[in-house]
Amino acid sequence: MGLADPRSIGSGNPGATNVLRSGSKKAAILTLVGDVLKGFIPVLITTSLTQDPWLIAASILGAQLGHLFPVFFRFQGGKGVATALGVLLASAPSIALIAAMLWLAVAMTTRYSSLAALTACIAAPLLIFLRFGDNALALVFAIVATLVVVRHHANILRLWRGEESRIQFKRK
Repeated sequence: MGLADPRSIGSGNPGATNVLRSGSKKAAILTLVGDVLKGFIPVLITTSLTQDPWLIAASILGAQLGHLFPVFFRFQGGKGVATALGVLLASAPSIALIAAMLWLAVAMTTRYSSLAALTACIAAPLLIFLRFGDNALALVFAIVATLVVVRHHANILRLWRGEESRIQFKRK
């Protein structure tokens, strides 16, 4: 789309937020949808082939790790939030809806996208366990949440120091 490499902007992350910073909402939406599908499609395929919770958990972890550490980007991938939403949509859609609403509530209240993402990701394993009592799914989402938190370490430090960028809502 003729834009700068998103890894050269902002946090250096190839995700939708940095693509949006490049000035293209269309490219940011396409990136977001692509990252969600990167998690959704493999887990949907797995759940259509088996109901074995450990195989589904393995596909979730595989999709997430593939996004975080892609070979073609020298193992420097995104932060994993959109892919986590994708795997959650495929494996526990009701929890995905709750997590998305939680993200929106925190983002609208605090205007910190990173805090909203961290809150939603950390809540997901607990919500899964409370809703389904599924240890395999709750465990794999605890791992996914931990990976998302680790990938957000710089954001957490900026939040702590009061230096994190806020979401800018444009008024018409």
